[in-house]
Amino acid sequence: MLNYQFCKLLTIVTESALEPHLKRDLERLGADGYTIVDARGKGHRGSRDGSWGNASTNIRVEVICDAETANAIAAHCKEAYSDNYGMIVFLRDAQVLQEHEGED
Repeated sequence: MLNYQFCKLLTIVTESALEPHLKRDLERLGADGYTIVDARGKGHRGSRDGSWGNASTNIRVEVICDAETANAIAAHCKEAYSDNYGMIVFLRDAQVLQEHEGED
């Protein structure tokens, strides 16, 4: 039988200029790890094509963590960045397969 841990998946889509700041913030706010990938798309602030070397690129940051950490990161992003940078933050319930299964 597979065992899953219940947690949150916090996703941040924002301007790539924030990457070094977000990495520092995530670690300071308790994230054990994160994934950052280039992103492209269109939203209410226009299109982002994700071309290398283009100043208008976006990133997608994903953090799997507990609800308290997710809420702390989301609140910090809203406070520190949302007024001056294009950003969307969303949160979902997640179930992560546990690495080490106990004996039944």
